[in-house]
Amino acid sequence: MKGFFEKILFIDLSKRSSEIRSLNPNIYSLYLGGKGIGTYLLFKENQPKIDPLSPLNSIIFTHGPATDTGLLGSSRYGVYTKSPQTGIYSESYSGGDVSIPLSRTGFDAIVIKGALDKPGFLEITDKGVNFFDAKDIWGLEIYEAEDKLLKRVGKKGAQAIVIGPAGERLIKFSVIANNYWRSAGRTGVGAVLGSKKLKGIVFHGEKRREIYDPKRIKEINEIIIENGKDDPRIEGYQKMGTSILVSIMNELGGFPTKYWSKGTLNGWENVSGESLIERCEISSRSCPDCFLSCSKQSTVKYGRHAGLTVGGPEYETIYAFGGLCMITSIEEIIYLNDLCDRLGMDTISAGNLVAFAIEATKRKKISFKIEYGDVDAIAKLLEMIAKKEGIGEILANGIIYASKKWDLQNLAIHVKGLEPAGYEPRILKGMGLAYATSDRGACHLRSSFYTKEISGEVDPSMINGKAKLLVEQEDRLTLFDALILCRFYKDLIGWEEIIEIVHALIGTRYDQNGLRKIAARITDLARHYNLREGVTKADDTLPRRLLSETLGDKKRGITKKELNLMLKQYYQMRGWSKDGIPPMPAI
Repeated sequence: MKGFFEKILFIDLSKRSSEIRSLNPNIYSLYLGGKGIGTYLLFKENQPKIDPLSPLNSIIFTHGPATDTGLLGSSRYGVYTKSPQTGIYSESYSGGDVSIPLSRTGFDAIVIKGALDKPGFLEITDKGVNFFDAKDIWGLEIYEAEDKLLKRVGKKGAQAIVIGPAGERLIKFSVIANNYWRSAGRTGVGAVLGSKKLKGIVFHGEKRREIYDPKRIKEINEIIIENGKDDPRIEGYQKMGTSILVSIMNELGGFPTKYWSKGTLNGWENVSGESLIERCEISSRSCPDCFLSCSKQSTVKYGRHAGLTVGGPEYETIYAFGGLCMITSIEEIIYLNDLCDRLGMDTISAGNLVAFAIEATKRKKISFKIEYGDVDAIAKLLEMIAKKEGIGEILANGIIYASKKWDLQNLAIHVKGLEPAGYEPRILKGMGLAYATSDRGACHLRSSFYTKEISGEVDPSMINGKAKLLVEQEDRLTLFDALILCRFYKDLIGWEEIIEIVHALIGTRYDQNGLRKIAARITDLARHYNLREGVTKADDTLPRRLLSETLGDKKRGITKKELNLMLKQYYQMRGWSKDGIPPMPAI
């Protein structure tokens, strides 16, 4: 079938063996690639209720039929597993340079099970799999580990993914990183590799996928560029990256602050995109096959961190440490960003957990000297988490565990074990529905609905009818994850472009309805995975505090009644039962 290699690589680490299998070609028609194939394989390969950190848990790497075709925005790979952080369906994506060499191994997906008996890493190529000892690399931080793996393999064009000390120690929100600052960041995928004693993987090869109409892909690129011409949103991202959102969210009153008790940070101007440009040397970086250059490499110019360089900081890191932890210095946020990157921890969960710990001290649930804005104490706590020392060991197990341990379940902010991103659902009510229904927990990216509410395209306070709008956006972006495409192209690639892209890649011309059926099938199968892991309708909710506490003088909020109405309409739009159960898709 055009657009696919029609080969899946299965690796058993326990046996140090591998084999190549083929899927029924109908599976590609039903699920496309990327998230579709990743979800299908996870459902088929994982037994129900297994321990996410056991050898039985599969971890699956995919690219999509758009990868290595030259299509703009296609430089991403996906990771699928059972999350050690949430205990349910896990998906995570990363950009950078890995997707092309991953694709050139000639496999549509790579499924890894089992566990090594001692630390090691893999070299996966179009010729096979090589197993290497990683005794001298185990324990290294992200940057050095990546350099060492690539040097050991010594292959031009190769790229590596690695875990840091946090992944090795099974911190439940540890990441898989590549190109230093790119990461499959959420749901704890790094801990799954750590449980398998797998420090990393190096990819390279010479295989190229055959697509139906390469010329049409070039024409579509011209359309995408034209769609972005003079678009102020694109210009903003090119100038400041995601840090542009700091001023927008504070002005809306939806910038989560002081562990979700406020919607605006006093002094936010000092952590804004404008302050980043003023206080740091900024250079723009692009993934292959991209013209947006949204990634900012920032080098601190002044103060105690002068000379420190990070990729970012992204908006989510600024909200997590700036808003939730109330740090009003962009340089100090960069410092904490770098610390998390080197250790291999997700900054969203890390910032949430640190702020939660600060609240726990104020309620005298724990004894630890830390205050809002205390950067050095926060840095110390992050290191304790990565080492599982003291209260760090409790936080390393995630928000559900820590909140139960300290009897603060009513304070904890999460959905299904995953903390929300920096978009306050009491202001952006569609994000409340998105957080409640996302298949991996409180995720902002599955629908990216915040962009429609921030822009005013959709009234943020609207309740009735919002589910219909969210489902359409969610379906379109599920296809992004099946292809796999970058979220920053969501305003440049609409339904007409997706129809043309799919046809040019695989030769099948679907209409919008046909593509939405594929997207819904993927969503339904992920939902069935969660149902068999114990998720119920009761889990499709928001934290109690967010449903009962209001924000600001205007006392803006979201009620349980409002959420339930949106949830009822969401189930109806998805064709699910009133209990949130979809029809079982073909597998």
